[in-house]
Amino acid sequence: MEDRKWEREQPIGAPIFRMMRLDDIPLICEIEQEAFTTPWSAGAFHNELTSNHFAHYIVMMIDGVVAGYAGMWLIMDEAHVTNIAISGKYRGRKLGEVLVMQMQHKARSLGAVRMTLEVRASNFIAQRLYDKMGFKYVGVRKGYYTDNNEDAIIMWAELPEQDQPA
Repeated sequence: MEDRKWEREQPIGAPIFRMMRLDDIPLICEIEQEAFTTPWSAGAFHNELTSNHFAHYIVMMIDGVVAGYAGMWLIMDEAHVTNIAISGKYRGRKLGEVLVMQMQHKARSLGAVRMTLEVRASNFIAQRLYDKMGFKYVGVRKGYYTDNNEDAIIMWAELPEQDQPA
């Protein structure tokens, strides 16, 4: 734990965002393994990037390293967040806020006016982040997560106009 605190105190470069590429998948899968009890497979990401025309995935680079990523499906004027994660090395630095903000801006630039996501009922840290970023609780999906039958909290956010800061 002390190592994590020391890491968080070390300065890092400014995040740079770009679209996810196929060669990012191995690093993305490492972050998936760290972040989720039921991580997506490399094949799932490959399918998203090559076959799903609704899918849009970005990576957050810090000092030349993939520090996080986020994905969404854009259907009509709604963006559905599929996954979002920050590498353990970069957690605790408010980068989740930066990544969500970037996703909201990207969704708005693609024509979305609202965004939705599901989050584990037990993931209070993520729920607080999403609430801070304008998402509001709207319901529950009972037994949504297949690994332990945990409920998902459904949250929605209206996206800011394009000329406003994301």
